[in-house]
Amino acid sequence: MPTDLSHIRNFGICAHIDAGKTTVSERILFYTGKNYKIGEVHEGTATMDFLQDEQERGITIQSAATTCPWTRSGREYKMNLIDTPGHVDFTIEVERSMRVLDGAVAVFDGKEGVEAQSETVWRQADRYRVPRLCFVNKMDKLGASFDFSFGTIKSRLGANAIAIQYPIGTGNEFVGIIDLITQRAFYFTGDKGEVVTEKAIPEDYAEIAQKWRHEMVEKVSELDDHLMGKFLEGQEPTVEELRAALRAGTIAFKCFPVLCGAALRNMGVQMLLDAVVDFLPAPTEKPDVEGSDPQDKETKLSRPHDKDAPFAALVFKVVSDQHGDLTYIRVYSGTLAKGTRLLNPGNGKRENASRIFEMHAQNRIPLDEVTAGNIVAVVGIKDSYTGDTLCDPDNPILLERMHFPEPVISMSIEPKTTEDKRKLSEALLTIRREDPSFRFTFDEETS
Repeated sequence: MPTDLSHIRNFGICAHIDAGKTTVSERILFYTGKNYKIGEVHEGTATMDFLQDEQERGITIQSAATTCPWTRSGREYKMNLIDTPGHVDFTIEVERSMRVLDGAVAVFDGKEGVEAQSETVWRQADRYRVPRLCFVNKMDKLGASFDFSFGTIKSRLGANAIAIQYPIGTGNEFVGIIDLITQRAFYFTGDKGEVVTEKAIPEDYAEIAQKWRHEMVEKVSELDDHLMGKFLEGQEPTVEELRAALRAGTIAFKCFPVLCGAALRNMGVQMLLDAVVDFLPAPTEKPDVEGSDPQDKETKLSRPHDKDAPFAALVFKVVSDQHGDLTYIRVYSGTLAKGTRLLNPGNGKRENASRIFEMHAQNRIPLDEVTAGNIVAVVGIKDSYTGDTLCDPDNPILLERMHFPEPVISMSIEPKTTEDKRKLSEALLTIRREDPSFRFTFDEETS
């Protein structure tokens, strides 16, 4: 896979529960060649939902990471993807994923539009300044309406949404997608929608496609002075000019491109992957990561997204495993080889990254080293938890921590025996390591 930083995309998929996030993720794994067959949430066979509870309930409980390749215009890109839960109870998983992602795809139900948890994940992405694409999914659902869903993105989220696609039909009549940028219609055939056919826009959709395209060109022109000049003179912008202006606008939070499709019917996901490459930022297009001097918190430091800079990474997730804790890190700068000694500047402890893995849900691919811009799991880290920094001992930097919501439910539990007391404290410590929003105390009076 390419190591060129400009060919890496770190993005997450977030949404309200049941909007189809994991279904979209499973299609991405299939079309990128990572999986040879498509896993289904309703059958309990989804790769990204690998916990037993997730398969039984048909929901995502913890965020799962994977890496897959995608070729666009003859170039190969490395896609680091995180599938996040939609349930409000697991919002901490979205929070910590947003902190380390460069971009996100917000998925909406084509019939419901923006829902309650859509607003929560949108605000989380705003907090960490994560550029987004919007994907209006389930266009094959009875009662689905692109116009309605698009309207809710603008009204309820206050987002400058720009539609770059329009569906051909809805519900059972949904047959394809119009690309408003290239003014072509796309159809998906084959057993798994893997054959993408490009045709002219159907005559009965020519007028509505022209209306939506005119609106798109006008909105995109507002992002770019050169295009505004062309627009006022009545000149038609080129496909390259539109894409470049949209990319710059998306990365600068000035707009949010909106796409559509039906993941369950295998329609539109390849075009979504192309849009991730076209409009979401590479690590090099994000500002240098900010931090402070561990000795003097007032002194601000930064690290460039460069494999030759001093090493700095953020721990965003810890998973207890029978073979040792898996510590998920986002590498912001430098290079980490397995067996390297690192410093946790927050507690002053030294850590040893004995092994490095590229994750594919619960499967691991061992690596000898990892460079800036990547998301990996490390084994051997003992005293670092979610939100901690790991850095080069000779060039310490303390990266900004994450925001964790306060717990809202509390209960008392009492072990029956002294042996249970020891087991319970070990179990609680494990949960605390995995979940930073979890707290526990021991009451001396009541035991």
